[in-house]
Amino acid sequence: MKYFIFCQGDILLTSEGAVPFGDCPPIELKPWEKVTVLKNSSPRGGWEGAVLVASLSAPVTNRPDLQMVPLRKSFHILPAEDYQLAGKCAELVYFHQNSKFCGVCGGEMRWQTEISKQCRECGKELWPSLATAIIVRVTKGDEILMVHAHTFRDRHYGLVAGFVETGETLEECVEREVWEETHLRVTNVRYFASQPWPYPSGLMVGFTADYLSGELQLQKAELSDGGWYKKDNLPFLPDTSSIAYRLIQDWISQEQ
Repeated sequence: MKYFIFCQGDILLTSEGAVPFGDCPPIELKPWEKVTVLKNSSPRGGWEGAVLVASLSAPVTNRPDLQMVPLRKSFHILPAEDYQLAGKCAELVYFHQNSKFCGVCGGEMRWQTEISKQCRECGKELWPSLATAIIVRVTKGDEILMVHAHTFRDRHYGLVAGFVETGETLEECVEREVWEETHLRVTNVRYFASQPWPYPSGLMVGFTADYLSGELQLQKAELSDGGWYKKDNLPFLPDTSSIAYRLIQDWISQEQ
């Protein structure tokens, strides 16, 4: 069994940077710290054994053979299969912490399956929900549109992104977000790839688009800076774990 154990935004790894596994947990877990058990754990077949998901009230600090690592940074440490599975487990922890009681009758919610709960009183069933967001690479000739949001914790620049609203398609969301954040119109919206984004429960859907019209006017409430950049003057790029980085690198690799 593998043990995906979290404390706030950190995951517990061995000192060698691996997910703990074995017949027993690497630390003593209190009953209320155990969240759920996944029997078919790996979405890619990399690990076929069971997985125990747990959430600690305090980080592990007194074990030289163990370390707490921010989940995002574990991307650079763990194999791809383990990182993706860690994201799924982190989302289940978030789901568990935010679904203690039924939203219909206030009854206690208990696990019904590995990934769903049911109210003991009225029988309402509940599954983890995903917050779907788009992210789009907009290009104009040999330039790419890059922006810096107020929420960014460092100096990197990214791409226009935003959450999908009720009643709109993904493509409509791309057009709306670009217009709201930059006052630009785009065309040729095309799907690129998607990425689970467990911070805390997102799905990023990547697109590419071509500039159509308009003058750049940044939405100051969300963006602190932005502009058109060529390959020889790009700003600081996003982390390699993000689909934004993949979108930008794909553009860089293309011949103009």
